[in-house]
Amino acid sequence: MNEKVRVMIPCRMASTRLPNKPLADIGGKPMIIHVAEKATAARVGQVTVACDSQQIFDVVKKYGYDAVMTDPALPSGSDRIWQGVQRLMQAGEERPDIIINVQGDEPLLPPELVRACLPPFWHDWVDVVTFAHPIHAEAEKMNPSMVKAVTDEKHRALYFSRSPIPYGGEVLKRHIGIYAYRYGALERFVLAEPSPLERQEKLEQLRGLELGLNYYVGMTDAAPIGVDTPEDLERVRKMVIAAS
Repeated sequence: MNEKVRVMIPCRMASTRLPNKPLADIGGKPMIIHVAEKATAARVGQVTVACDSQQIFDVVKKYGYDAVMTDPALPSGSDRIWQGVQRLMQAGEERPDIIINVQGDEPLLPPELVRACLPPFWHDWVDVVTFAHPIHAEAEKMNPSMVKAVTDEKHRALYFSRSPIPYGGEVLKRHIGIYAYRYGALERFVLAEPSPLERQEKLEQLRGLELGLNYYVGMTDAAPIGVDTPEDLERVRKMVIAAS
């Protein structure tokens, strides 16, 4: 694959459940640095943190990683990575063909999941690559925070929902929030208004489906662990200590 790839990590300081989350200490390093390390270890392209705070920017630079400042008022991570890419291009960087959006609160991100974003783009029909993993437990199927993906036999996404779909499935697919976009697909996405289904389900990927973007949903067991609460943070800290 000859496309130019850039990995963007959207990072915002504000968090209602975990203040200053990106800079939370995990094993002696800020969380955002753990994410940057994992993304860099994937070796698929330049990694840049798109941040909304000078404090985050300075920390990222101190550890030797690339960062770009973005508007704190941006409504989503997708908007943040798009603005970050535009500002990098304004500074003279080459336009990427593929932009991988890595969440800034997943310090245990498997690098192989980032690498797995690229092969599906060999298919001409693919606009966006994302992932899911199988869920079996009834409690997880019914949990609205575990977003379900429905796909066809070619891994093309048909729908995403907080409901347990498809009806009657013994094994459902839980969507994982990592995305890789063709440049033009991300442009179409961020320039469009939130769609009716997106507002109803509170899932931004439904905007992409309503725009006609084709999502490839790869299956994986390498599901990253997000940090949203103090309890999540303590769990990840223990896992990092146990692995060191």
